[in-house]
Amino acid sequence: MNKTNQQSLTIDSEPAGVRLDAFLAAHVPEVSRSAWKACILDGRVRVNGDDVKPNRKLSKGDTVEWMLPAAIPAKAIPENIPLHILFEDASVIVLNKPAGLVVHPAVGNSSGTLLHGLLFHEPSLHALERAGIVHRLDKDTSGVMVVAKNEAAQMTLQQQFRDRTTKKEYLALVWGEPPATGKIETLLGRHPVHRKKQAVLQEEGRQAVTHYTRLETFEETALMRIGLETGRTHQIRVHMAHIGHPVVGDRVYGRARKNRLPLVPDRQMLHAARLEFNHPQSGKRLSFEAPLHDDMRLLLEALRKN
Repeated sequence: MNKTNQQSLTIDSEPAGVRLDAFLAAHVPEVSRSAWKACILDGRVRVNGDDVKPNRKLSKGDTVEWMLPAAIPAKAIPENIPLHILFEDASVIVLNKPAGLVVHPAVGNSSGTLLHGLLFHEPSLHALERAGIVHRLDKDTSGVMVVAKNEAAQMTLQQQFRDRTTKKEYLALVWGEPPATGKIETLLGRHPVHRKKQAVLQEEGRQAVTHYTRLETFEETALMRIGLETGRTHQIRVHMAHIGHPVVGDRVYGRARKNRLPLVPDRQMLHAARLEFNHPQSGKRLSFEAPLHDDMRLLLEALRKN
């Protein structure tokens, strides 16, 4: 299928609650289930006109539309990509992802991703869906991530993320001076015009809840600690822009500003600083912190000196 070839079908028989990604993989077997997942997450698949997740359960009468890219990434080939590993045992790998590293292959990023580096580091991950990756960070967001090393651990971690029993805490440098503390609760969904962007919606979006605390205030910016109750795409970036304090360096949801920053960042100043989860085998509650990457650390040091 080429980039402009859009397909659709209406389900005329009950598929017994089959998942969307499994249904598509069965209907178009030349495309793998993991590739279908990537297409769904990339917004190339809709059900009844709505953006959906790979685990959407289908029913009789649903209309599924999809548009495959010109090429679906082939089976990933391991690549020797340096990984900053914070912890590793038989069940999990916890790492500090650098800014600029895409998490998994998608259109335009068929190589050089975290997934490729993980396969080089641990070849047994070939047997797992998405090489054990259970959550994502944006390309230009740095910070802590957990990866499963076996199927049991992957299922357990995925369930924790679904049940929101994990705890994620971010550090963000934002423009202006937000209130000392606050909660942002909106609906989030794909932007009605700019389809690669997310937006705050009045209806039909998914609930998104963000908590924030101001840690430090500078002349034009503030350092925030941000916690998520939900994990929507671009949630922090959209929510901070929504309240008038976009993340410094965010070229998608921010805007050009004349400023006197001592250093000009070339990516959004957003870092996943801490992650808590229950160990999938022992059940013990674990907490990991990832140190800031140099660009954000140096900018903060310069702001403090000023």
